[in-house]
Amino acid sequence: MMPNTGTDRDVLPFSERGQTAVTERYAPPFEPVAAPIHPASHLAKSDADLPFDAVVLSDIHLGSGNCQAKSLCRFLEMVHEEEIATSRLILNGDVFDSIDFRRLNKHHWKVLSLIRKLSDRIDIIWISGNHDVSSEIISPLLGVTVKEEYILTSGGRDVLFLHGHIFDEFLDAHPVLTWLGDCVYLFLQWVDQTHYFAKLAKKGSKTFLRCAQKIEEEAIEYARKRGCEIVCCGHTHHSTAKPLPSIAYYNSGCWTELPCTYLTLRAGRVALHSFESLRLQEKSSSAHPTSHGG
Repeated sequence: MMPNTGTDRDVLPFSERGQTAVTERYAPPFEPVAAPIHPASHLAKSDADLPFDAVVLSDIHLGSGNCQAKSLCRFLEMVHEEEIATSRLILNGDVFDSIDFRRLNKHHWKVLSLIRKLSDRIDIIWISGNHDVSSEIISPLLGVTVKEEYILTSGGRDVLFLHGHIFDEFLDAHPVLTWLGDCVYLFLQWVDQTHYFAKLAKKGSKTFLRCAQKIEEEAIEYARKRGCEIVCCGHTHHSTAKPLPSIAYYNSGCWTELPCTYLTLRAGRVALHSFESLRLQEKSSSAHPTSHGG
């Protein structure tokens, strides 16, 4: 097992503490910030020669037609082979799309197999999302720990991880509109394999932008009340990196659209990465092998 370079803080489940009241705040129209996505070179073990305190994935949605399971298998293999060395893997919600396991194809099952294999070597924390109704049943088979939220101390800074759906009032208030929006989003992804138009429609939706802003604001407020300096969410499928001076906010994005994104944590610093940039670097290296003079 990898050395534990961070410190876990035990927290009560959100349901046992009761939902913390958050003051309603009004802000100017939300503009998505172009998150700085680090190139693959940041993943090299030579960078400080230390494993990450955590690698964070969210919104995998196994069982859905747009789950990027093949890419995820390659990513998990790299974690297992320590090409991406980490002490723990945090699955920040919505690992599954539904409890209908008949929707899982062979690549989805391979993802689960790799997670099980990894759990013998590193700590794996599964934070429940709004789609993860079966997490308590499946977690013992995968060898992972299920939590509603998780606090990790890294580099002397307390980092809060939670999926973020508890702040999404639109999800509960408008289930039909949510379902219709998902259908349109999936159709656009099916029409355009680059996912350009799907992302364009999402970023052009005032409803989505208001929801994403609300989740960000309330997550920051909740982290402040929990005494944390950094909060990392999922749920919105919109990768975000905002190292604000008070409470820093990050969102790990998703593995249902391109590029697939994830977060890393080392010594109290969070970074957002794109797995596509890593794959491009691999292709470039194979296309231009290093020549040795003789």
